[in-house]
Amino acid sequence: MTPILAPRPAGHALVEALVAQGVDTCFGVPGESYLAVLDGFHQHRDAIRFVGCRQEGGAAFMAEAQGKLSGRPGICFVTRGPGATNASIGVHTALQDSTPMILFIGQVASDQRDREAFQEVDYRQMLGPGTLGMAKWVGEVQSADRLPEYVARAFHTAMQGRPGPVVLVLPEDMLTTLTASPVLPRIEPVAAWPAPGSLAQVRALLLQSQRPLLIAGGGGWDAEACRALQRFAENWSLPVGNGFRFQDTFDNRHPLYAGDVGIGINPKLAARIREADLIIALGVRLGEMTTGGYTLLTPPRPAQKLIHIHAGAEELGRVYSADLMLQASMSLAAKALETLAAPPSVPWSQAAEAAHADYLANLESTPVAPLDMAEVVRALHRACGDDTVYTNGAGNFSGWLHRFHRYPSLSHFGRTQLAPTSGAMGYGFPAAVAASLLHPDRNVVNIAGDGDFLMTGQEMATATGYGAGRGKGRLITVVVDNGTYGTIRMHQEREYPGRVAGSDLYNPDFAAMARAFGWHGEGAIERTEDFEPALQRALQSRLPALLHLKLAADVSTSRTTLTAIRESARRRG
Repeated sequence: MTPILAPRPAGHALVEALVAQGVDTCFGVPGESYLAVLDGFHQHRDAIRFVGCRQEGGAAFMAEAQGKLSGRPGICFVTRGPGATNASIGVHTALQDSTPMILFIGQVASDQRDREAFQEVDYRQMLGPGTLGMAKWVGEVQSADRLPEYVARAFHTAMQGRPGPVVLVLPEDMLTTLTASPVLPRIEPVAAWPAPGSLAQVRALLLQSQRPLLIAGGGGWDAEACRALQRFAENWSLPVGNGFRFQDTFDNRHPLYAGDVGIGINPKLAARIREADLIIALGVRLGEMTTGGYTLLTPPRPAQKLIHIHAGAEELGRVYSADLMLQASMSLAAKALETLAAPPSVPWSQAAEAAHADYLANLESTPVAPLDMAEVVRALHRACGDDTVYTNGAGNFSGWLHRFHRYPSLSHFGRTQLAPTSGAMGYGFPAAVAASLLHPDRNVVNIAGDGDFLMTGQEMATATGYGAGRGKGRLITVVVDNGTYGTIRMHQEREYPGRVAGSDLYNPDFAAMARAFGWHGEGAIERTEDFEPALQRALQSRLPALLHLKLAADVSTSRTTLTAIRESARRRG
């Protein structure tokens, strides 16, 4: 029998419920609408910490990163109205990235509802689920005694099926109401195994194939699932590509790795996908970026035979009419595929070797002067190690990291890539701060553009205040400054050559800015040979550090960006 506890404010009961779920860190910006919860964090400060951030968008990005790193819901608290609208970018990112997350929003008191009271918003309308909504579920807790029920449902919903964000709305007066409601036990998601008959069909389609290719990614993976994926690929000698910004799903050093399937895809890999006679899409949504604007696989019925395996029933058949659809949790899907008996040999073994050779060849680059970003990425890996967490937001600058860094499988070190498939600018830096706070023994490297960084750069204050980058691991931010919104400028120059408007940026001295926040600052670095010594000084400083790199506005990401331009132009005709 669940014990009945002594009455305490519902805000305290909520914090107790989070502790019971194994949460030890929450992110947010304090607000008067949930003061009772903040008091609960004080009451239970030995068991859980509240990281107070400088803006709700940064806090929500930190919680989203927490969800990616842990596989359980990242937690964010914001106040009503402006707080919730600022935080909505993190909800959208969690949805498109299939990341478990719970956003708690303080709300006006119950007796003030529906009057457009101060900062009142109807969050079911604003964030609610739908065909293209932001959250999997939006609930509002009207009764303090039912609060544990709502929290349990939020954890279930965020993790069940395709992981994603949940929003719980907390009326101010409810949080101050005394309740003796119990603390419910830790929630674990229910995992689904593929139907045996469907597994037999997978094997039959593989045996009929001559040119198969597997694309893996999406949310819900754990270390054992990734190990099972590797064993399945090895059993069948399958070439494996990772979906857009899920490059740590399969080890990039493995001889079966074919490359990442996203923006700036290796043209040889794109050709292999188009020429394949069977695509196994494992965990990926097959969205716009992973399908090259729906050109690598043409909807609704692609030229290739398609096996689509996904945790969310709503995703299967949404865009593509596959030859075989399997609903299964990623934690079990790869383990099930591993059981499929492979023949003694397969006709595509040499093609798999060639796919990996093409990937290795794409790692090579022509030296660029005066500052070679490919060499910057290589220097970061040499100095920081295989288990480093890399983060980025959105912009052309990310193409260097995606192309030249070789991510290990998350089965080795856990997540090492935190990047928004939603293309949200400003994501990378708060994600890096969260990773450094949650894993102080690991190095964390954020690569940001100048426009990207200043969207959330104020979270340097959060990092300083909570000691990020001061443990065994280092927190390093590399700001790539070309004085422009580079991606937008690229599109402007393609569509309206020489007619630039709004994409020029006027930047501060980023290194001096970092030093003002108590960081180590290096800059401005304009030559390749100056980068590695500056990085070593940063690592030896025992402070979080920012390295300010200066590039010319017309520097592209070499073939990565040029390929993206060509693909975009081709799709537009």
